[in-house]
Amino acid sequence: MKITWLGHSAFRVAFGDAVIMIDPFLSGNPTFDGDAMEAAAGCTHVLLTHGHNDHVGDALAILKATGAQLVSTYEICVWLSGQGVENANFTNHGGTVDCGPFTTSVVQAIHSSSADVDGQITYLGNPAGLIVKAQGEPILYHMGDTDIFGDMGLINEIHQPQIGIVPIGDRFTMGAKTAAMACQRFFDFKTIIPCHYGTFPIIDQTADAFLAEMGDDADKVTALAIGEAFDV
Repeated sequence: MKITWLGHSAFRVAFGDAVIMIDPFLSGNPTFDGDAMEAAAGCTHVLLTHGHNDHVGDALAILKATGAQLVSTYEICVWLSGQGVENANFTNHGGTVDCGPFTTSVVQAIHSSSADVDGQITYLGNPAGLIVKAQGEPILYHMGDTDIFGDMGLINEIHQPQIGIVPIGDRFTMGAKTAAMACQRFFDFKTIIPCHYGTFPIIDQTADAFLAEMGDDADKVTALAIGEAFDV
């Protein structure tokens, strides 16, 4: 499995015949200086954790250009299908769907989910975390945007994720202390990839505080540079 951080919460995850774009906020992302469609080359699936603009990002353009399968909650699938997406795999919390080369399970996240279109807020259901499982690959958990919550323990018990993509930037998500607490109290991650920081001035700019809070477990953390690929 090759994981590339594209800034904020956007990731390209590739293994076997699958090229997954998760929360592809690229062309509007001030920390991403590449071409969105080049970053999404070969995309087979687009996974969205929730409807905020800084997560949906270029999803519609990528889906239309590639014919990739959209995997997300019911409201987001309906909303994007109404804008011309033809290949949507509808799911929701507690459910697992077959995506061909892998499965996606939807779990809880403590946040909100909506789209801001010309100053009008469109409700887009509940926010989610996503569990990706494929034969022979480590189990990946993208937490989406979330606060810490006690049922993370159940998520670990049920899914046993080995890779955690964890928001650490504070203000809109967990900050360094609560993100480290979540990782250490509820999970046994082999690899932790922090995200949702450094994008805008109002959130934390580096992963330094998170690494400090992780203490003896800091060696589990891989803080990627934007555009950097990591083989797991």
